[in-house]
Amino acid sequence: MLSTKSYFLTTHSGSLPRTKDLVELYVALSRGEEVDKGKLEDAIHTSTEAVIQNQINSGIHIGNNGEQTRESFFSYIRHRMSGFGGASNRPPFKDMVDYPSWVDLKLSGYLDGVSLISAPQALEEVTYTNKEPLDKEIDQFNNFLNKEEGNPFKETFMTAPSPGIIAAAMEDVFYGDMDAYLEALAVALKIEYDAIYSAGHILQLDCPDLAMERHVYFADKNETEFIEFINKVIKAIDTALTDIPKESVRMHVCWGNYNGPHDSDIPLKTILPSLLNAKVGALMLSMANPRHAHEYRLLTKENLPDDMLIVAGVIDTTSNYVEHPEVVADRIEAVVSSIEDPQRVIVGTDCGFDTAAGFRDVAEEVVWAKLKALSTGAEIASKRLL
Repeated sequence: MLSTKSYFLTTHSGSLPRTKDLVELYVALSRGEEVDKGKLEDAIHTSTEAVIQNQINSGIHIGNNGEQTRESFFSYIRHRMSGFGGASNRPPFKDMVDYPSWVDLKLSGYLDGVSLISAPQALEEVTYTNKEPLDKEIDQFNNFLNKEEGNPFKETFMTAPSPGIIAAAMEDVFYGDMDAYLEALAVALKIEYDAIYSAGHILQLDCPDLAMERHVYFADKNETEFIEFINKVIKAIDTALTDIPKESVRMHVCWGNYNGPHDSDIPLKTILPSLLNAKVGALMLSMANPRHAHEYRLLTKENLPDDMLIVAGVIDTTSNYVEHPEVVADRIEAVVSSIEDPQRVIVGTDCGFDTAAGFRDVAEEVVWAKLKALSTGAEIASKRLL
């Protein structure tokens, strides 16, 4: 994983706006409707080409395919892994219970997108049986990159879900045991992880389960049980990463990518000791939203492993405010002042911008303005600190 001595590298957390046509097709597909495969492939191609060019125009150094080939950040695996079917009975977010008027105000805006609440269940043994969509996704991304005169990015990444988010959001009715379910998912996901690494991309693990599930799956359980879950997930992740050097892996942890109260979020200080045990080269954390903006102070050279980078989220992905570049630079400077080493900081976003097709808070044009502000802010911070 790259870092530079002369400027801060910029990246983001994976999902980027899908075109209206692509969203409509994914929504139909998620509802079990027949979809014209040729039309879907054309929409994916158009949308992927657009997000790659928009990242370049926005000054992003470490880019990806925007997850355009997937309907959401985790439930897409049902097309690649066998054993899933039916619909999960996902517990409500604690925010939804505590603030019903917020649900009335906000949730209606998400109903036209791909649902993250009723993902399929694990009905049978889970195995990775269909590698074709993965190979196609990697080949398509590489072909887009090869169209340019040299790779337009300093580095590239591709995302994949952690075993934990699947275990929490895709209900188990087969294994009857969380440990066994996580183990099976780790074995299956290893195929996807290895393929991304072998293709020359940084592997980004999407792990909202390591923070968000405290107020969802574990909302009615005690904190100790949740910490035990985190440790089990990290053990499963480490098993799946056996053949990948940790400097080729970054782990994204967040509390849920939605514009809500978030006052039930577990504090970073409670989970950080467990997160730092993961065998990854970089930890990606939210530091821009109002609930977690202060937690950069926990990231000190005394607390962090010597070889771990921090990808600091300095852009809020749930607000249509376009951050002023000076604000972005100030946030970067704050993180660096805590870590005391600018070489260990990459700058990015709190989360993705299109977690599931149609499930987003930020307008498409605003997304690109935010990423441009990120790049400009990083330039300002580079002049101040490097």
